[in-house]
Amino acid sequence: MIQQLECAGKILDLSTPRVMGILNVTPDSFSDGGQFAVTESAIEQTSRMLDEGATIIDVGGESTRPGADDVPVNEELDRVIPVIEKISSEFDTIISIDSSKPEVIAEAVSAGAGLINDVNALQSDGALKVAAKAGVPVCLMHMQGKPRTMQDAPSYQHVSNDIIEFLSGRIQACVNAGIKREQLIIDPGFGFGKTLEQNCQLMRELDTFSKLDCPLLVGVSRKSMIGQILGAQVSERLLGSVALETLAVWQGASIIRAHDVREAVDAIKIAAAVKFAGL
Repeated sequence: MIQQLECAGKILDLSTPRVMGILNVTPDSFSDGGQFAVTESAIEQTSRMLDEGATIIDVGGESTRPGADDVPVNEELDRVIPVIEKISSEFDTIISIDSSKPEVIAEAVSAGAGLINDVNALQSDGALKVAAKAGVPVCLMHMQGKPRTMQDAPSYQHVSNDIIEFLSGRIQACVNAGIKREQLIIDPGFGFGKTLEQNCQLMRELDTFSKLDCPLLVGVSRKSMIGQILGAQVSERLLGSVALETLAVWQGASIIRAHDVREAVDAIKIAAAVKFAGL
């Protein structure tokens, strides 16, 4: 398993699991929409997450919550580029751009992003070419359908096997486009076109993704599956998030994408200490 990735001159060491802190610079994200849409607030949140132990700051300018509308390219650029430039100038950290648009990906990397986090797995027209030219690591995520419709009766023959087959195909497409295999990360996409039962099965079988031999990113922070299981509102999902993040690390996750960084860091430390004890 790859344990180091080069992110625009910065080394991402995955010999122990890391936390990717979520920075949504959008007005309508499901959990923190509007909180960090102003650059000053975004920088304060970045500083807080880094102090709490985040290794990566994931900047997103378009909500991917169920039912979300598309955001025009220029509007997304206006949201993310000033924030990425400011983070890059003020902090020595790895910045990830959470986008599927080739234009946004290219501008974000030029502004200082060292990792591409694409919920559409570089399937947009031109995305593979832009990512290959950028030369930074890419996280390929599985999503059944589009954000607007992805929760309309998602169906699988076998959820884990189907997602592994999809990600395997996207890995090969990346390699064919000139992206190095050792620069790829995979994300099974919890909550993206999956029912509660499918999400739970996916978590139970998460260790099967090791066959793809890529670092595994998991994002379950505050997601609706927690609300469905616990009957909890978004603001009440911290403990459920930590429980799922612990399970994910136990089954091989290398990166945890989280809103609540300090708690995720603590969960990772405990899970990793027990998992690797005596090895």
